[in-house]
Amino acid sequence: MSGDQSLPGEEPVPEEVDEAAFWETPDIYGAYPRLTEDQIARLAEHGQRRIMASDDVLIREGERCETFFVVLSGTVAVVEDYGTPEEHVLRVHGPGRFIGELGLLYGQVAFYTAVAREPGEVLVVSLDQLRHLVSQDSTIGDIVLRACLCRRALLVGQGAGFRIIGSRYSPDTRRLREFAVRNRLPHRWIDLETDEEAEELLRRFGVGPAETPLVIWRDTTLLRNPSNAELARLIGLPSLPAGNRHGDVLIVGSGPAGLAAAVYAASEGLSTTVVEAMATGGQAATSSRIENLLGFPSGISGAELAERAVLQADKFGARISVPAEAARLEPRDGHYAVSFADGSEITARTVVLATGARYRRLHAPGIEPLEGASVHYSATVYEAQQCRTDPVAVVGGGNSAGQAVLFLAGYAPQVYLLVRGPSLEAHMSRYLIDQIERHPRVRVLLHTEMTEALGDKALEAVAVVDHRTGEHRHLEVRALFVFTGADPHTEWLSGALALDARGYVLTGAEAQACSVPELWQSQGRDCLTLETSLPGVFAAGDVRSGSVKRVASAVGEGAMSIHFVHRYLGHTAAPGGTDSSPYTRPKESAWLA
Repeated sequence: MSGDQSLPGEEPVPEEVDEAAFWETPDIYGAYPRLTEDQIARLAEHGQRRIMASDDVLIREGERCETFFVVLSGTVAVVEDYGTPEEHVLRVHGPGRFIGELGLLYGQVAFYTAVAREPGEVLVVSLDQLRHLVSQDSTIGDIVLRACLCRRALLVGQGAGFRIIGSRYSPDTRRLREFAVRNRLPHRWIDLETDEEAEELLRRFGVGPAETPLVIWRDTTLLRNPSNAELARLIGLPSLPAGNRHGDVLIVGSGPAGLAAAVYAASEGLSTTVVEAMATGGQAATSSRIENLLGFPSGISGAELAERAVLQADKFGARISVPAEAARLEPRDGHYAVSFADGSEITARTVVLATGARYRRLHAPGIEPLEGASVHYSATVYEAQQCRTDPVAVVGGGNSAGQAVLFLAGYAPQVYLLVRGPSLEAHMSRYLIDQIERHPRVRVLLHTEMTEALGDKALEAVAVVDHRTGEHRHLEVRALFVFTGADPHTEWLSGALALDARGYVLTGAEAQACSVPELWQSQGRDCLTLETSLPGVFAAGDVRSGSVKRVASAVGEGAMSIHFVHRYLGHTAAPGGTDSSPYTRPKESAWLA
């Protein structure tokens, strides 16, 4: 299948893995590259050689990844459920291959065990040494990054990692599944309603159905209805810093705008913290493919774009914490304090609001009981894999709906696009319209509104009405994907700064007009373009009133917000300013690059 020229004893990816389902392209060579002698020699300058005997464990499932291994001789097996009756081999690596996936770069726990199958020798490189080398050597960095991204996608497709046991009708089950999906965490959902394995696992752990949902890992760790934060700690996602941290800039939200701001701020030496309530990448990370982003002529999935941006921000020293739900913003002694739902707090000299917007839920009879099971607000590989044999429907007329339609059409035999308006041109890019009109599996229904979801335990059909003719009918579909506009994440900001009528954050002249004149007179300047009604608090991306709701625009605004952060800090550090701390503004060429 892969065309991989494996060494004796080296196994290709199992046939049941459909790597075409994953993020950007089927790239088996990218997932399992063989390093050249020159590349190994460069790595050897930063590591040490180690002899390995048969059955030596290099990486153990459930323990934090802190070491990068390159196989010099012998073979190393990557195994799930090592030492249990369910043990199975995911991959065997020979000389020139390296061990690790995305969790290695993030410092997460391992989702597999790496054990020596045949004796030999490995090169051992610490995580800090690897990060330094990756930042200095673009060739090795690109190879390692691409492989780690692809391997995470393969792990996701193989159902590796932890298991979530719960009913499809349980809101907490849907919450845990959404958190795992949005954070690209390898896991498998076991439906309490239909999966026989669920009953066997409940008996084994002595747990009743009423105590679900459960998270089980390695048959040794069981969490009863954990919070998102508890699940994050189990996997090793970064938490909020201990104590009341003080920094130069706090970025709230980690979509394209927030991540761009993090990269620019951290790369310019600002002490940078990013907090995210759900998952890095924001709504953009749920996009199956982004084709109109500059620099990616063949497109890129939202998930891969997010992972690359997170790694880039991490390389420059930005700290990203997930999940951390902001609950309050208040000025304090010339700084700003942001309080979180768990009672913790971070104080910073400046704040960048990049909380984005979330897809609006569809309110129609029959929808709510099926959300998370047959009704979805994103279209990722997890949902698409359930649509291989049955028709599906997509509601919406914007770019997100168009991207979802084309992605799902690669899986489902028929995709209906339900649009209330008379055409697609009003809200969808031309390149998407052209592809949709040409696709044989897509049927566009204009002037059409969904009025009811039909089905008991799973969606069986949707009721629709044609507003031109008044005709009511049923479409037999087994999944519904909803992309009907978005609402901003600004409930926690109400009363703290100026918002427009729809809840988006006002900036620039509009924000200044909502402030008392004395505020900006005391600043000795006007409100900056991306500045809110609070001096030193900026907004970027979808959360900002009047912004262009596009990934490229969000990235640009995120980068630009740091330009204005520098101007604000430079002003407050100047003679007569309000901040006594030293501040040296970077050269123009550095922070406008």
